[in-house]
Amino acid sequence: MDDIYIGRQPIYDANLHVVAYELLFRSGKVSNEANVINGDHATTNVIINAITEIGMDQLVGPHQAFINLTRNHIIQMADRPLPELKDRLVLEILEDIKAEKDIVEAVTKLAGDGFTLALDDFIYDQSLQPLIDISKIIKIDLMALSVNELEEHVKKLTDGKHKLLAEKVETQEEYDRCKALGFDYYQGYFFSKPQIIKGQSLPANKLAIIKLMAELLDQDSSNEELAAIIAQDITMSVRVLRYINSAQFGFSKEVDSIQQAIMMLGRITIRNLANLVAMSQVENKPHELLIISMTRAKMAENIAILVKNNKEACFTTGLFSIIDALMNQEMEILIEGLPLTEKIRAALIRREGELGEILNCVIAYEGGDWKNAHYDKLSVNEIRECYLDALNWASSSGFLLKA
Repeated sequence: MDDIYIGRQPIYDANLHVVAYELLFRSGKVSNEANVINGDHATTNVIINAITEIGMDQLVGPHQAFINLTRNHIIQMADRPLPELKDRLVLEILEDIKAEKDIVEAVTKLAGDGFTLALDDFIYDQSLQPLIDISKIIKIDLMALSVNELEEHVKKLTDGKHKLLAEKVETQEEYDRCKALGFDYYQGYFFSKPQIIKGQSLPANKLAIIKLMAELLDQDSSNEELAAIIAQDITMSVRVLRYINSAQFGFSKEVDSIQQAIMMLGRITIRNLANLVAMSQVENKPHELLIISMTRAKMAENIAILVKNNKEACFTTGLFSIIDALMNQEMEILIEGLPLTEKIRAALIRREGELGEILNCVIAYEGGDWKNAHYDKLSVNEIRECYLDALNWASSSGFLLKA
């Protein structure tokens, strides 16, 4: 298992009682810095490590956790929330996010779902008023404002609707000033530097996760079938059981059955967990690889339906056509360890047979290689419709992080 780290910095009320913790991405225990290269990946890892690896109960106890959300994650969480976390999380809207229409709609939905919203490193701008109106907490970075600017911000924002949080408080003088101005919450090195919490990450079986996501999108699949797939990946099983047995659910009796967990959590929550796990494991690889895998699978299945081929075999061929890039190994080596038919193997390794022709068509169309984006049994229009339907399927099913 790999070591994982999360930074945890306490947030205090006016009486200096801990009321919450901000959870921060940390790449290792040596440096108490974020070293963030990809904001989306950092946010994903904080969330998945907090809820299924280290655990919210261990990280923050009965308190709330503040977590930064990138623009993509705001849109994604509005589409695919984990509603049982609404009382545990405070969602921080980063300072570089503008009050664009889709952001305001997403934030409004999250607030309507019961989540508490906070504006991070806030500097007042009239254009941000829609986000101010929706948010409950406004975090003001003392290092970004002069004393006069700080006072002006407090005057503008003291309206009885918002809680003000002074962040990056580093001296007694700054604390005294903020207390005199009436701030509600305090955070900074004056009180405590972020503490690094160490845990261990379960190694994800990426292939099992892809199969699970595909099965979750099949409306005809039963809870028994889903449980069987989850049971094939012990790490996903552990994550699901850890999640449902955490304090936010408050069950009096421990849930120890995957099938029971699926029934209690619901397919949407299981799907969102699987998606988060998949995204957290991609690391330096774009998570679009997973989207490509799902889109190829659906397009190949669509073609199979039109030409009356084996749709399950075509779906599987498309699904596994990307695993060499995802797993950093040669396709031939990976295929040896999978229970696939010889026809699927031939299609994946050598692009042979009818499955190979369909896969060639799918990959060519995906890449805009119109010279090779053809299949003799279908017209250009039919192929285009197969692709568009597959793209819409992947998008509406929640696998796209919108740009």
